[in-house]
Amino acid sequence: MYEKSYQADLHTHTIASGHAYNTIQEMAKAAKEKGISLLGITEHSMTMPGTCSEIYFQNLWNANRSYYGVQLLLGVELNIIDYQGSVDMSQELLENLDIAIASIHNTVGYNVGTKAQNTAAVIGAMENPYVNIIGHPDDGRIPLDYKEVVKAAKEYRKILEINNNSLSPTSWRQNARENDREILELCAKEDYPVIIGSDAHADHNVGANSYALDLMKEIHFPEHLILNYQIDELKSYLGSDARKREK
Repeated sequence: MYEKSYQADLHTHTIASGHAYNTIQEMAKAAKEKGISLLGITEHSMTMPGTCSEIYFQNLWNANRSYYGVQLLLGVELNIIDYQGSVDMSQELLENLDIAIASIHNTVGYNVGTKAQNTAAVIGAMENPYVNIIGHPDDGRIPLDYKEVVKAAKEYRKILEINNNSLSPTSWRQNARENDREILELCAKEDYPVIIGSDAHADHNVGANSYALDLMKEIHFPEHLILNYQIDELKSYLGSDARKREK
């Protein structure tokens, strides 16, 4: 099971995020050593304390998109900030990034609401054409209606993340294993793919996937629905911007 090459990790952070510990080049080198060929660098958006300023994202067009033979997608992990799914970056800035993850961080710019309100927030973010991935939708402190979330992901062709950090024994997110199991079972039923994200904040965690894969193996989640193994299919979900960077 899962015999193909694990090729992508699209959720990582560097020192620019303020609470991570390596440079872009160091993260890319670690990716190369682990066989990762497509690496997303998704710095925290401006609402997160200590992260980079708007000018950092404005200037990303200057940055290299390849180190050590690893293709880089440079972008952002957005904060969902209200029940309508608004995010903390302008559309004008987002359209120039390679990739965008939208996440609810319950202590950063978002007041946790009812299950219906939180679900509306996530679905609202999916309606944003520049959002590619919904990050760690598994935190029990932010209850979601997963049937509606998976239905909307399929409708808007967005990717749901199975966050490896959430499943760590040291994670502060609540009930992540049970919630990820429900997400995976619903996605399997719908024949709809997911992506594993390491959420690495240091180079040694680039490509980390053991907790996510253990859960997937336990429930016999189909390999063809794990986009980390399906690089061409993954790029088709990311859209033209990601493919354009290969030229």
